[in-house]
Amino acid sequence: MTDPQDVPEIAETPLPAGLPVPEDVEVPELPSDERPEATAAASAGTAVEAELVEWKDRHLRLAAEYDNFRKRTARERDELRTRAQADLARRLLEALDDLGRVAHLDPASTAAPDVIAGVELVERKVLRELMAAGLEAVTAPDVPFDPAVHEAIATVPAESADQDHTVAAVFQPGYRFNGTLLRPARVQVRIFSDPSPSD
Repeated sequence: MTDPQDVPEIAETPLPAGLPVPEDVEVPELPSDERPEATAAASAGTAVEAELVEWKDRHLRLAAEYDNFRKRTARERDELRTRAQADLARRLLEALDDLGRVAHLDPASTAAPDVIAGVELVERKVLRELMAAGLEAVTAPDVPFDPAVHEAIATVPAESADQDHTVAAVFQPGYRFNGTLLRPARVQVRIFSDPSPSD
């Protein structure tokens, strides 16, 4: 007779999936964390969490880069505006010097025509520099009235129908700067009314 100690132990091996299990055989339950479907779900969950962390990190980096870009753009825009204003002020310095000389003339020893000539010289210099920078005056009379650049403050009768709604006189010039209207010209507008009696 064989000694029970001489019989080798048979290791418990799980049955292949999909085989029918006889009803009288008890199959031990695996712990929930050792089941194949639980392990697959856990690894899938870990992968999703890792991807979520990666996307969150990308989002935070992108938001920080956009914020830095926005701040840098605003700073550059402010610097550009300051440089443009400084350049315009530099252009006007010579005219400002001339204006200071005219303003400090001795009234007792200076004739009025000399003062007027000095002021006209300063006006020409200022206008020349501003027009070189992009200023354009709206001063032409005898042009069709345009509400986009003209402001009518008075009317006058027109002599003919051809003159209807045209500018008769400019009381205050208007100005455009690089195509942008700074101030409309204040004008007098001709209005034609037919004097012939209606039937």
